[in-house]
Amino acid sequence: MSLLPKEALDYIGIQTKFEFACDVVEKGAVRRYAQGIMDADPIYDLPCEENNLYGGPVSPLIFPTHMFRTAFGGQDPIQRNAFNSDADGSEGVSTIQGLPDIAPLKHLSVMNGGSTFEFYRYAKHGEKIKVQSRYADIYEKKAKEGYIIIVVTISDYFTDEEELLLSVRRTQIRR
Repeated sequence: MSLLPKEALDYIGIQTKFEFACDVVEKGAVRRYAQGIMDADPIYDLPCEENNLYGGPVSPLIFPTHMFRTAFGGQDPIQRNAFNSDADGSEGVSTIQGLPDIAPLKHLSVMNGGSTFEFYRYAKHGEKIKVQSRYADIYEKKAKEGYIIIVVTISDYFTDEEELLLSVRRTQIRR
């Protein structure tokens, strides 16, 4: 018996508008991120021989994916539902970077099916970063215990000058 409603397929190809990170690639944020991932590579700090190849200090390759957070004055996602007794904490869990929920699949559990990254270049200190995401594929697959639905999204991260930094392909499993 099929689990995938035909209406869900209408979401394939839907993409977001560009969303800009609220801050530029900033030395202090890069330092804290590099410390958090325990990678003290000198190319992330001051201009040095190692990062001359990249035009100066850069961020770790995955750093741009962590730049999209609430700006000062923006609405805190936790506070948005602080007084809503029906909120279960799952708001936005099934979506990626501003994509709409797939309404026909909203009732299904969401599991992380993994991510793959394609890197094109490091983000340099001072650059403004933007992202655009899209639903790339939605399909059904027979699993050991019945059918599952696979939802594939792709998020492309660019500089303000439209230079592609990285592309992230995320897979979600719905059942």
